[in-house]
Amino acid sequence: MPGGTEWIFILLAVVLLFGGKKIPELMKGIGKGVRDFNDAKASVKNDIEEGMKPKPVTEKISPVNNSI
Repeated sequence: MPGGTEWIFILLAVVLLFGGKKIPELMKGIGKGVRDFNDAKASVKNDIEEGMKPKPVTEKISPVNNSI
């Protein structure tokens, strides 16, 4: 994880590359991407948890005597 000095250099590089007016637009896009990623992660987690829950047996099981 970058320390304080590295963050300053990273921010300076971002300002130089994108300019001051594009930064809010860039941050909005990054925020939307992070939000979409977290939503997808939560959806996959819920799907896995739902798949692990036991499901009740709904069909009748025929007695073994009838199949012999």
